[in-house]
Amino acid sequence: MKVGRTSGPAAGGGPSGTRAPAGGSSFNLPAANAAGSAGPTARAGGVTGVASLDALLALQEMGGPLERRRKAVGRAGRILDVLDELKMAVIDGEVSSSHLDHLMRVVRDQRENTEDAGLEGVLDEIEMRAAVELAKLQRANVAA
Repeated sequence: MKVGRTSGPAAGGGPSGTRAPAGGSSFNLPAANAAGSAGPTARAGGVTGVASLDALLALQEMGGPLERRRKAVGRAGRILDVLDELKMAVIDGEVSSSHLDHLMRVVRDQRENTEDAGLEGVLDEIEMRAAVELAKLQRANVAA
């Protein structure tokens, strides 16, 4: 399809209604000082209120730097709690596959929004070590 020429706003006819559609009636805007001009403005204000509410909700979901830091500290605390449980199980000699599975799950679940490459490396190492220890434990159980 070839587009020869585009028409500008003047081609469709102005508000004076000089060019009427084939249906016989034309679209006319009310005068600026007409009594009904306040109605559309009030309705537009309601739409703006909804749009600003959506914007506020979006900003609340993002959170600021303090909110991100609080969430990061919470994620780190959960991982450290699981590592502490695993440490106690190692000391007691009661390491089970459920301990290691739990550690791997927690590390995977807590990876969201990690923006630090160094932290990603540490989480990778923890997950890899847990997988190796789980494989060793499963191999020992099969041999026994």
